[in-house]
Formats: sequence, C-alpha cells, structure tokens
Amino acid sequence: MTNLIEIRNVTHAYRTEEGPLPVLDGLELAVPENGFCAVVGPSGCGKSTLTRLIAGLMFPDQGEVWLHGERVSSPRKTVGMAFQNPVLLEWRTIMDNITLPLEIVAPRMSRHARRERAEALLALVGLEGFGDKRPSELSGGMRQRASLCRSLVHKPEVLILDEPFGALDAFTREDLWQTMHQLRAEESFTTVLITHDLRESVYLGDQVVVLSGRPARTQYVMQIEDPVPRPIDMLYSAASVEKLATLRHQIQIAQGRAPAEEAAQ
Repeated sequence: MTNLIEIRNVTHAYRTEEGPLPVLDGLELAVPENGFCAVVGPSGCGKSTLTRLIAGLMFPDQGEVWLHGERVSSPRKTVGMAFQNPVLLEWRTIMDNITLPLEIVAPRMSRHARRERAEALLALVGLEGFGDKRPSELSGGMRQRASLCRSLVHKPEVLILDEPFGALDAFTREDLWQTMHQLRAEESFTTVLITHDLRESVYLGDQVVVLSGRPARTQYVMQIEDPVPRPIDMLYSAASVEKLATLRHQIQIAQGRAPAEEAAQ
C-alpha cells in the first residue's frame, strides 16, 4: 500500500532565550493513503509540532516530510485541520463558516456549489437544517461537528485532528467517534489524529504511534486490524483491553515511569 505521508528522520528544535529546545529527534512515521494514524505520547513531547510539519506551516531542522510523493516545502492547500476549540466565527452562519476554506482555495467555485458541498457534509454529520444558525446557537458537540465539516469541505488529501474531541463530555465524544467512521466511509482522506485518549486511538486508528518523551522519536507502533466502521462495544472486548494495557505501559515508558527494557514483555 502506498504511503501518502512520510516523515523521514525528522529532527527539530525551538529557539529560546536559554538556547535550543529539542522537540523531535530522528522521528520516522509513515501513513498509508486513506489510512488513519493516531499519535499518542506524553504532554509536551512534540505531537502538535508534528502536525504543523505535515501541514507545511513549519519546516524541520533536519530530515524531510513528504506528502503524496512530494517534499513539503510550503503550506499545503490539500490539508484540512480541526482543533480542540472549533474556532467558529460568530459573525458568520454555520454555513458560511463551513464554506470559508472554499472562498480561499477555490474562489472561482460558485456560491451554489459551495453551499451544496457544505449541505452534503452537514447532512452526513447530523446537522442538516442548521446551516443558518450562529455558532452560539449550537451545543459544543454540534460546533465540533461543524468544525469537522469545515476541515473537509475542500476535499483535502490529509485531515489533521489535534485533540478535537478532548473538551467534550464522554457521551458526545463517543458519538463523534462514530461520526468519524461515517465520514471515512463517505469521504476519501488520510488522517493524523493527535490525542491523549488511548480508547479514542484504538477505536479510530488503523495504527497507533507512541512517541517517546521529548525530544520525541517513534517509540512504538501498534497496528489495529479491526475493520471499520467499528461498534463502540469493541472497546470492551478482551482484545481491546489488552491493546489498551500495552499502550498504557508504553506511555509509562515514555514518561520515564517504567523501564524501557520492559517494553518487550
């Protein structure tokens, strides 16, 4: 299977008054086309830095980032992003918030075509009929659904999700996980999810990548073979409990709370 995203031996440090702050050290990562990669690791290990590198919003000190066979050397129009805060503009309706990326990357697209694309996504995520509402008129979960629509409206090759469900209650979060499976069934995109929720990583991901403590490297990769869409009950199966225990232990190693030699046990 062809890799759409390749992170090749990437090293990066931030410049501070006290000197360089290393965040990534020889990081390697590959995500197949239409795959879903969940990235977990200790807080501050460089997960969000990774997303900016993939999007072309910053560039590594060493190593290379490749998308669809091209080295990333500038911001990419073919990347969509959604964050923990939906960042919807209150002075625009939900419809106008969703179509905003099209106004930027496809300015010649007709208003009718933009609305038609947005309405199809709204229907897919259960927000049909809410296009004329303002963000403040929607619940937190509904705003996050609208944010997902906005990130996908221009049909990106890559969807970057930086903890988009982290601020939601447990029931809404699980509902949106299932919405993500529905979106994958209807839309074509390759996903990188940053999360601190191991259950989320196992339920959504085709692979789960554990980053080490800062400066981060690829410490452990788990393949998730379960077909999608997945029933939420799969998280309570013996196989999933074992996967979660393995990932939890890998996080403890990354945090320095368990010796690295125990990783093979």
